[in-house]
Amino acid sequence: MSAMLTRPVRLVAFWCWFAGQIISSARDVLADILTPGSSATPRVVRLPLDCETGSRSAIMGALITLTPGTLTLGVVDGHRELLVHSMYHRDEESALADLRDMESRMLRAFGPRTREDLA
Repeated sequence: MSAMLTRPVRLVAFWCWFAGQIISSARDVLADILTPGSSATPRVVRLPLDCETGSRSAIMGALITLTPGTLTLGVVDGHRELLVHSMYHRDEESALADLRDMESRMLRAFGPRTREDLA
């Protein structure tokens, strides 16, 4: 019951954090556009998901695509992995670390929602 009561607070905290991520990413993209040269290091990474349901995977894919500089390219293995294009991560490990951080924050905010919850 307490998880249900704290859910609105967790959702607001997540959306505030995510708005900050959008602003930060947009600033990085804009700086790259307005300055000579390019700081882009494009790469495609395969992100294994901890999400238990397709709806949570879809939310994660949408959040990635909404963030400037990243794009969800597709779903692999049902809803268990996403292919993600990243423009500004220096290496695959940093890209995966940031994406896993986003997923863990999203799951805390929305709740893990397991298959048993659906029954």
